[in-house]
Amino acid sequence: MRILFTGPASPSHLFPMVPTAQALRAAGHEVLFATPQPVAQLGVAGFPMVEIGYEEALQEAFEAVSGEGGMTYAKPDMTQEQILDLAGAAFAHASRSTVDDLLETARGWGADLLVHDSCLASAQLVAAKLEIPAALQNFGFTSGLDMAARLADHFTDVYEQHGVAAPAKTTPLNIVPESLGGDPGGLRMRYVPYNGGGVVPTGLLGRGERPRVAVTLGTVITRIDGLQAITRLIEAAAGVDAEFLLAVGDADLTPLGTLPANVRPLPWVPLAELLRVCDATVHHGGSGSTLTALQAGIPQLLLPQGADNFVVAGILASTGAALRSASEDVDTELLARLVTDPDLRAAAARLRAENDALPTPAAVVPDIEALVTAPR
Repeated sequence: MRILFTGPASPSHLFPMVPTAQALRAAGHEVLFATPQPVAQLGVAGFPMVEIGYEEALQEAFEAVSGEGGMTYAKPDMTQEQILDLAGAAFAHASRSTVDDLLETARGWGADLLVHDSCLASAQLVAAKLEIPAALQNFGFTSGLDMAARLADHFTDVYEQHGVAAPAKTTPLNIVPESLGGDPGGLRMRYVPYNGGGVVPTGLLGRGERPRVAVTLGTVITRIDGLQAITRLIEAAAGVDAEFLLAVGDADLTPLGTLPANVRPLPWVPLAELLRVCDATVHHGGSGSTLTALQAGIPQLLLPQGADNFVVAGILASTGAALRSASEDVDTELLARLVTDPDLRAAAARLRAENDALPTPAAVVPDIEALVTAPR
């Protein structure tokens, strides 16, 4: 079969597709990715890629729908529902430039199945127009079907232009245990981290002499908002008997001032490899960061900023495996609890066991194949 993967130009949306695509390719299927640029981090996964749309469409879209002169990630004055509505409008706006390219790619390549992210509105239109089966690769805890519907509400004129009555029906591919969310009625598979490639320093191949805490803000926040979300945390870390590993890529560290002796900045390291030798992690509540930590079985402190962060933080905190806090409220006591609380660690181990109990992407391949071969 020929299986076409597509999504917006965002690592957090594309990376969860990689283990699924790897499993399908290992089973003998042809795989092609169709995405807007820039997606350099996806290229190291080794898949052929076709560019659709244009490079600046996503940033332009968020600025256009928000009315802001400059795009910001943190949305402290908006409800989660308002944030999701804004995201739906912005991603739909950016999707407009991808319609013709995706249609041409799917038709010209002869795709048998379209695996798509919820935040590319053109995907279900193309699947419906070409009568190709579709599968929605969820990237985390929230409902992909709900987000896809939000985008479709902003795409009705495009459907009319193409003579398509409605979005194609799509089967969700969930990567979280049922207790944590996703969409009912779809397929579920184990979360297998893919965080891009990178060199792992030899000093991070084994455990440290004292507890290690990884601090990250994902792939987007540092580029848009800098490091303001962790300024207070870095100050508080000085009083904790642990080593804090600052995994923020090439972000400018100047706003943090002189780092405490127990805070060490790192070069880019794949997050799954870093968390394998850490005892806890602090991050913004992005789905990729959260699930990678869940798979590692370690306690988490979530500092939600925007996007789906607040939903994720609420879900994880309710399991007992994570703490949540506003960035400005982080103190030494909270960080010490993150490192030492046995209940947090036990709950994190339970979540890891739930994830491990799910079938691997490879085990789900026959079910994905059936989306094409089963009578319709």
